[in-house]
Amino acid sequence: MDGGPVLVSEAIVPRLEVLFTPADFEALRGRDLSRATCVVFDVLRATTVLMTALANGAESVTPAATLAEALGLRAADPGALLAGERDGVRITAAVSGGVDFDLGNSPREFTAAAVGGRRIVATTTNGTRALRACVGAAHVLPCSLRNVGAVSRWMLARPTPEWLLVCSGTYEDAAYEDVLGAGAMVRRLESAVPGLQLLDSARLAALIHANAAPNLAHAMATHARNGRRLAANPDLAPDIAVCAVVDDIDVVARMDGDGAVRRCGAGG
Repeated sequence: MDGGPVLVSEAIVPRLEVLFTPADFEALRGRDLSRATCVVFDVLRATTVLMTALANGAESVTPAATLAEALGLRAADPGALLAGERDGVRITAAVSGGVDFDLGNSPREFTAAAVGGRRIVATTTNGTRALRACVGAAHVLPCSLRNVGAVSRWMLARPTPEWLLVCSGTYEDAAYEDVLGAGAMVRRLESAVPGLQLLDSARLAALIHANAAPNLAHAMATHARNGRRLAANPDLAPDIAVCAVVDDIDVVARMDGDGAVRRCGAGG
């Protein structure tokens, strides 16, 4: 947990809400988000990959919802790397219709040697949907457990009236691992902001995280649908431990108007 109470602003005491399912975040399209900070979690594995890539020097990551969209973005930017998976495996020419992808969806692949200085187009499903549902927010910040502390500190320094923690989910369902990420952030923000307005959804996420916190990797491998799928594949099982690491990346990134995610500069 981060340090003692911090009064973020005498004028702004944020309202903290967690959105658990795609139905919840799709409803954001009808809300005024101009005074909201939206933090998007896709812990296994899209936002963990995204933050790992940026921490290792990637210039940007542009999420794409479909293969066709990813290939179109690559055609417009031939120098970009293509990343993504289907059924946990890197996309091959047989799947894409002619193009072998450069990278899969394992954070272990996104090393400085592989991605330093590069632009990346990554095909995701729920993570992309969740990010796009937040368009119009004052800030849209992808987050993983690896940088949850960095993002929390960034938010405390730049409070907005609404803090929305968005769980990307799996297909149309909630995803346990995303709730763990949101709960970790709730606990940090609650301890730092006196009088923070916590909705019941935020309290639920915090309780779920508190129960799992002693061993997040075991909790995800045991209780998360995505975690069990990864654990059953010897080639992918090590990703769970990487995605369960907390606060080893001191990077904050924001989705820009062009849909690309880039590191925030020193000034925010």
